[in-house]
Amino acid sequence: MVSRVRVWLNRTYAENVFFMDQLRRNPGDRAVEIHATHGDADSPVLAAADTAELEPEGLSPAGYVEYALDQCQRRGIDVFVPRLHQAAVVAHRAEFEAVGTALLAPPPEAVAVFHDKVIAYEAVQAIGVPVPPWWRVRDAEELVAAVEELEAAGHKACFKPASGAGGVGFRVITRSPFSMAQLNGFPSPYVPLDLVVDALAQAEEEVDWLVMPRLEQPEVSVDCLTGPDNRIRMAVGRTKNGRRRGFTLHEQWLEPARAIAEGFGLHYLSNIQFRMFGDRPVLMDVNTRPAGGLHQLSLCGINAPWAAVRLALGEDPGEVAPPFLGQDYTVVSGLRPLLSGAVPQQRLEEPQQARPTVPAPINSVEVRAGQALPL
Repeated sequence: MVSRVRVWLNRTYAENVFFMDQLRRNPGDRAVEIHATHGDADSPVLAAADTAELEPEGLSPAGYVEYALDQCQRRGIDVFVPRLHQAAVVAHRAEFEAVGTALLAPPPEAVAVFHDKVIAYEAVQAIGVPVPPWWRVRDAEELVAAVEELEAAGHKACFKPASGAGGVGFRVITRSPFSMAQLNGFPSPYVPLDLVVDALAQAEEEVDWLVMPRLEQPEVSVDCLTGPDNRIRMAVGRTKNGRRRGFTLHEQWLEPARAIAEGFGLHYLSNIQFRMFGDRPVLMDVNTRPAGGLHQLSLCGINAPWAAVRLALGEDPGEVAPPFLGQDYTVVSGLRPLLSGAVPQQRLEEPQQARPTVPAPINSVEVRAGQALPL
């Protein structure tokens, strides 16, 4: 009899409720139990899990590793998919293996390379993968110099943190003064250069930004599955052009993604993003974790989360190739249950109920960028 598989996702993105759904709907119909932890009591991943806990706040990376080892041993975790403190966790892989837990994450050397975008760009450029021109800036003077050089070449400048994920801190520089145009519509990433310079002048410490040209669409995210032997098992591109999404197996996207995944040992699931600079694709970003949109590959007949879990368990799934490419689609929000008791009681005379550890579909939340619908 094949035993059930126990998988833990820690403080992960809301979209990974679909990752969890796919693990349960695996082709072999193997029993999967999912443990989830998060710092937000209203994260839908807690309700989607079989067991769930709130994570303690304020732990150092070392303290978090101790917490994670305790979770794995106490909960009998077979496969741990770390997002929070990934670098610290993978540095202790042997200790997790000693308690019977496989880490679905790359080795520490690969995580370190792609934590800093400047180091990442220099590293991938050295193996022949094209990158856009970039400047690392720390203050207003360096920012203005980079922006002026980009504008002189006919490009629109943008900046983002040298380390970070999820598009946090991304802004596009404009020379237009701040006006009602910025207030009448939805918030946009455009910021006037003079306001950025003023903010930098008033800042108490240096920033660490990457300035580069605004890259053009399409954006292509290549989801990769790579084994501990550095051999890639899957590479499928997801395209984004405005609202329209689709899939691609064109080598102009897949070949550089394979070179990065295999060359740097991005074991298990990674996501490698490209955009256009002029008439050629260039690297935009590398994520050493599963992408939030990974589940969209189900439209191509692929269950990538389950293939990755099998690989982590030592059960090589072989080449994971799409039997077909799904039609173009768009992404809409949907409803997912929340744990009951997370919202404070409205009537004070009623005692607050204890938080359950299993899903109770009483409250709900919108999961953005969740369900894929055909166009």
